[in-house]
Amino acid sequence: MRRLLTRVVNRVLLSAPFTPATAIETEIHTEGRRRLVVGLGNLDMEDTRHSVGMAVLAALAARLGVADRWRGDKHVSGEVIMSAVQRTHVVLLRPRLPMNGNGVSVARAAGKFGIKPEDILLVHDELDKALGKVVLKHGGSARGHNGVRSCVDCLHTDVMPRLRVGIGRPADDTPVERHILGHFSASEKELLDSVLARSVELLLSQLVQEEPPSPPAGGAGRA
Repeated sequence: MRRLLTRVVNRVLLSAPFTPATAIETEIHTEGRRRLVVGLGNLDMEDTRHSVGMAVLAALAARLGVADRWRGDKHVSGEVIMSAVQRTHVVLLRPRLPMNGNGVSVARAAGKFGIKPEDILLVHDELDKALGKVVLKHGGSARGHNGVRSCVDCLHTDVMPRLRVGIGRPADDTPVERHILGHFSASEKELLDSVLARSVELLLSQLVQEEPPSPPAGGAGRA
């Protein structure tokens, strides 16, 4: 019932009127490949484990020298930066909607900037991988991640490449929801710096590829 309600809410939000691109935004429609990089999470909880995807995106923006260019975009219900990596036009997106509705922002941004699902890179937390483990996955199911599931539902495909950043499961009896919405400890933050740096390097290597790798039959990918 909860998932059905989420799908209904997503459809309602996606039915909002389209806002044409401004003169500045039309730069993204010029020649060259276009990519959308999304940090999944909750914008009001950026420093939690569940929003580590947004931390990676902030590190990527800093690496590209555009960290001060975030601006709100009402149509996509998020914050965006337009940049470039070599010949690739890149849109960075931080959804303003809750994690369960992140897909609405992603679908709207993809439509506004004319970006295909296979050219969308999702960056998100991965509960089943230890902190420090970063894995690039080409398509596949949401594996229980609500933000990814929202993107799959709203884009009607699971071909989006994903950078999965491990946050690990709680070592004690802490409930999973409390764990993922919790903050990193001091020791975890020390490790997080190297995780962010490695994640940025992986993203940059993907952004300079001329063509995306072909997903396996059915859109599934391996970890």
